[in-house]
Amino acid sequence: MSTREAALALEDGTVFIGRSFGAEVDVDGEVVFNTGMTGYQEICTDPSYRGQMVALTHPQVGNYGISFAAEEAAQPLLTALLVRELADFPNHWDSHDGLSDYLKRWNVPGLEGIDTRALTRRLRSVGTLRAVLRQAGPDGFGADDLARMRAEARDVTPLSDKLLIPEVSGLSPAPDLKSTCQSRIALVDYGYKANIARSLQRRGALVELVRWDVGFDGIMATKPDAVLLSNGPGDPAQLSDAVETARRLIPTGLPVMGICLGHQILGQAAGANTTRLPFGHHGGNHPVKDQQSGRVAITSQNHEFQVEAGPALDASGFDVSHLSLNDGSVEGLRHRELPVFSVQFHPEGCPGPQDSQPQFDLLFELIARRRASGSESGVPA
Repeated sequence: MSTREAALALEDGTVFIGRSFGAEVDVDGEVVFNTGMTGYQEICTDPSYRGQMVALTHPQVGNYGISFAAEEAAQPLLTALLVRELADFPNHWDSHDGLSDYLKRWNVPGLEGIDTRALTRRLRSVGTLRAVLRQAGPDGFGADDLARMRAEARDVTPLSDKLLIPEVSGLSPAPDLKSTCQSRIALVDYGYKANIARSLQRRGALVELVRWDVGFDGIMATKPDAVLLSNGPGDPAQLSDAVETARRLIPTGLPVMGICLGHQILGQAAGANTTRLPFGHHGGNHPVKDQQSGRVAITSQNHEFQVEAGPALDASGFDVSHLSLNDGSVEGLRHRELPVFSVQFHPEGCPGPQDSQPQFDLLFELIARRRASGSESGVPA
């Protein structure tokens, strides 16, 4: 374990000094906190964390090492990992590596030994903050070093100004095409998590991976039975082409499902605005209420932005299907007549552990209903 000092400087002037682990490199980004007690490998490999340093609120991290089966992408994609205490001797029957060595292999830095509780409370109070993570020189950090870092943190490019999808699209494991192929689903890859594809395949789908920028005609060329717009990083307001693609998909009659960023893209396509949450939703303990059934599910979430309800959304034929019980934000949309719906949370996540899996079942129910009605393949709008 390294004993080299490293420091996190926030744009508000706060500095946390700890010890470096993983790769000893300098990085910039925004800092968010995740309240999950387990799942650090899934967090590290979630493409939606691109451009962000993640502080874990659970005090000890790395206990069960690294298992390749837990990867959501082929490599860690977050900017840095911030923890209170890193386990020196992980122990698990399927562990192939320790967390520090795993991050080092992929040139991702970590910082341990800081007060993650104080950091989380600050983010909860003032919102997500830009920051820099810097490695100390031989003499540690002097006053001039810390002053420079504070200034650098204020110059970090905000997440809203970055197009991050090209950095993560194509990095999740490709779906296995050896499927029973009862249905063909076009999965638009904005940075999808591997368990989305596995959840579809367990239900008999052949998952056709589609590039994030292929557009409406490229999606329709796969002759899908349904389309799934995946999760991904960044601000949906930057994705005008993706929004136009979704706008053209909605009236085709094809079943369309959106997850996380895909939900926000569908919301914009329906005429709604997307806005930034103060500190986002990151964790596996978020209660969400189904407005129709009244049932509450414990969900996995990772997003900075939300779809806003309002007259434009109502006029487009969409209803708010789910609400967050933490802050009342929109957690799902469903069209009143067309087979189109979306969820802000991650149904492939397993905090419940299976509370949200029925969202995938709904997609297949919509496919079955369309077939029973004798509808033909979607016609370009």
